[in-house]
Amino acid sequence: MVDLSRYPELQRAFDSGETVFIPDATAEPMLRDIRALLDMRNVRSIVVAPIRWRGAVIGAIFLRTERDALPFSDSDVRFCQVVASLTAKALRNAHRFDATVRATQDTSQAQRRTELQRIALISFVRRLLDRYAKTEEHLWAETLLPKDSDEELDRLVGVAMQVMAEEAKG
Repeated sequence: MVDLSRYPELQRAFDSGETVFIPDATAEPMLRDIRALLDMRNVRSIVVAPIRWRGAVIGAIFLRTERDALPFSDSDVRFCQVVASLTAKALRNAHRFDATVRATQDTSQAQRRTELQRIALISFVRRLLDRYAKTEEHLWAETLLPKDSDEELDRLVGVAMQVMAEEAKG
């Protein structure tokens, strides 16, 4: 956390959403209250380029030069603005990537749940049919079906198995 009262130039960038460029910190009225601190830190010029996310300022590129150095130029300021813009885009892309990964995980978990439900249903039906077929009155029941019916049931089972195999492919 940054105490913005100690950084009026940063506060202005956050409030306005605009780049703050101060070529000479010693002559800037906005910095009057912190002049002694700036003198101690040997500050000459300042650039604060806000980083925007969805219309809000979420951070800033904050640069200073020393008194003995050249002040920032207009091209330096534009460069800082480009870096802030690229940083915002990188954050946006990272957010989108993270959202895509979460969505993929959610889909994978839903598919896994669906697959487990399918397995449970098939297991239930198989066990039910096994127990039903093992009762005395149904033990030999299939032998009573005419040959055409028996062949048609085999054909239908084959078709159903092909459909399930195709559905499993997606």
